[in-house]
Amino acid sequence: MLWLIHALQQEMPMYANAPIPDHPEERWLLLRALFNVRPPAPLTEEFQAVEGAFLEQMTREKGIVQPADIKRSASDPRLSLWQGDITRLAVDAIVNAANSQLLGCFQPNHGCIDNIEQTMAGAEMRYACWQLMQEQGCEEPPGRAKITKGYHLPARYVLHTVGPIVRGKLTEAHKAQLASCYASCLETAAAHHLEAIAICCISTGVFRFPRQEAAEIAIHTIRQWLDRHPATSVSQVIFDVFLDADRTIYQRLL
Repeated sequence: MLWLIHALQQEMPMYANAPIPDHPEERWLLLRALFNVRPPAPLTEEFQAVEGAFLEQMTREKGIVQPADIKRSASDPRLSLWQGDITRLAVDAIVNAANSQLLGCFQPNHGCIDNIEQTMAGAEMRYACWQLMQEQGCEEPPGRAKITKGYHLPARYVLHTVGPIVRGKLTEAHKAQLASCYASCLETAAAHHLEAIAICCISTGVFRFPRQEAAEIAIHTIRQWLDRHPATSVSQVIFDVFLDADRTIYQRLL
């Protein structure tokens, strides 16, 4: 951890004088903050090796969860519900609720899923996203999906999708964009022959999409897509929730 902190401080001299705490948890917050503010750029092989060893050990200590260990829904065995940190799941892909820049959350230690996924995947993923956006030449619109490797996550890949931002009244356009996010993630997963994917609650955080309506759209869209594609490689879709309120909603709907 100290090696990574010093390496990032050397790379970003504006943070060189930040005091390094003695307590491991406070030291981790400093390192995570430095990860969060680091702009997209290539990394040395040495940095990638040390970063990977550190992040992967951290994930092992949190506990890696296999898709086979997650109970399938009695009403539809293609679907599962799991509550917890999505970065612990050793699935083929996890979904990231991204912003239109697709570069992750730059706010130090922010609690959004974009922040924690980018943090635990490592700085390589932000650079990969930056490369995708350079090729595209414009911001990512709502309702589509892009794929990167999972890097230091247990998941092999990450599906990045931008959900709708609800300002004021929820509209049919918002609903259609959210449905498109879920369908696009499934299309991308199928195109890469992935089987188990974990999907987060897209747009229900700072993007302010109502939780009940979002869950209804997620389940309906995914069931409908799976029904229409019986030969797809996607065989298990895990609804990953973090809050008790979301777990209650999904349990009721499933």
